[in-house]
Amino acid sequence: MSTTHDTSYKQLFSCPEMMRDLLIGYVPGKWLESADFSTLTQVGASYVSTTGQQRHDDMVWRIDIGGRWLWIYTIIEFQSTPDPWMAVRVMQYVSLLAEQLIKEHKPDELPEGRLPPILPIVLYNGKAEWHAPVDVSDCFLEPPAGLEPFRPALEYLLLDERRLQQHPLKEVRNFVDAVFRMEASQTLNDVGAVTDALKDLLRTPGLEPLRQAFNHWIKALLRRRAEPTMIKEINAINDIFEDFAMLAEQRESWFDDAIAQGLQQGLQAGLQQGLQAGRQEGRQEGRQEGRQEGEVRLLARQLTRRFGPLSPRVEARLREADSTQLEAWFDASFDAQSLTDIVGLTEGH
Repeated sequence: MSTTHDTSYKQLFSCPEMMRDLLIGYVPGKWLESADFSTLTQVGASYVSTTGQQRHDDMVWRIDIGGRWLWIYTIIEFQSTPDPWMAVRVMQYVSLLAEQLIKEHKPDELPEGRLPPILPIVLYNGKAEWHAPVDVSDCFLEPPAGLEPFRPALEYLLLDERRLQQHPLKEVRNFVDAVFRMEASQTLNDVGAVTDALKDLLRTPGLEPLRQAFNHWIKALLRRRAEPTMIKEINAINDIFEDFAMLAEQRESWFDDAIAQGLQQGLQAGLQQGLQAGRQEGRQEGRQEGRQEGEVRLLARQLTRRFGPLSPRVEARLREADSTQLEAWFDASFDAQSLTDIVGLTEGH
């Protein structure tokens, strides 16, 4: 299920309209004034790995800026937690792209005998906030005095979707804004509102490939979040833009609704316990315990649906875990093949 979502997500950003909106809306600089977006082209990817194979989550584009090419190396990061060595990876990928450009062009074909500029972008949609270095120099210790110039330096542009400041207007501004809003949606109604806005944006002639890409991606997103009882209804939908209202009427539950409800119940229980104690310390402890109780109930519900009834030992393991561990286990529960992969315990021991 996760692979399907990742593939459909990449399919979205393989459309030039998406890359255009990404550059205009989220990349700073006056260079945009000279950009000719009619030249925005996705190029071959034989140079993005040492094996000559395109990495699944990477794309390379180029665009004419005042008569010269700007190359854009885009990495779509699907991991639930940030990669602390992303800056080192980016340095490697940019170097491989540069090497291929050298092979493909004679020295007199390169402007002023030098390589074109390369803009590395990392598009991250994980739940955990990105704290990894964005400059490769921060991945290395301080060099001895006098050797500072030899410390590697290369910075990439990080777009942390869930932490990007959303536009204050409710209206969806463009296609990328729609994706980010939908990724951050908390209820099925939120998804429906963005879907309706997209339906209007996609009426422009010539956008049928993008419309199909959005159709596949939204369905993959719904399957990833929905209760198992909803999967059959989602798969039966041919056009999400025409049939979303029907799906909303038939829905039985929605994971994000369940999360919100569980956390709200936990918070209410914590407040009640704290108020009964009559002291500030009691209120704080009550809130935390109540919130964690809601998280335990929600995770146990998800694990039971996927792997059957839980043993007392596994239930005890859940109650002993802190909120950070519970959140990590919940993320892992969508793709794990067994309980052992998640909590490290088997039901039989």
